[in-house]
Amino acid sequence: MQDVIKIGVVGAGETGTPLLAQLIEAPFIELVGVADLDLTQPGIALAKAHGVMTTTNFMDFARLGTDVDIVMDVTGVPMVCEQLRHYMQETGNDHTLIMHERIAILLLSLFSGRLVRGKHGDLEYH
Repeated sequence: MQDVIKIGVVGAGETGTPLLAQLIEAPFIELVGVADLDLTQPGIALAKAHGVMTTTNFMDFARLGTDVDIVMDVTGVPMVCEQLRHYMQETGNDHTLIMHERIAILLLSLFSGRLVRGKHGDLEYH
């Protein structure tokens, strides 16, 4: 069994930032990085303040292969999940999980003790 869960977060805005705050505090989580096209997002500043790598290219996490356990996609952009899934299938990466934004909303709701509403609504990820 591994000592830490290695996570990359894609999206550093309204959903990603509170999620990052929780992940940073967890001693069993290793954040491999945070990606967002807008490097002025609050989650990017939070990541940098804690020495976590930031990038504008979410595919950087996919290219880590089995060095990342979970990629949390909280962008609300279906193409992100599709690109990640396609790359992992092409490279035979059956280790890394792609976590849907709705699961992040579930976790944030559990952390806060109330239902948290996501910014992106009920988008379908194919």
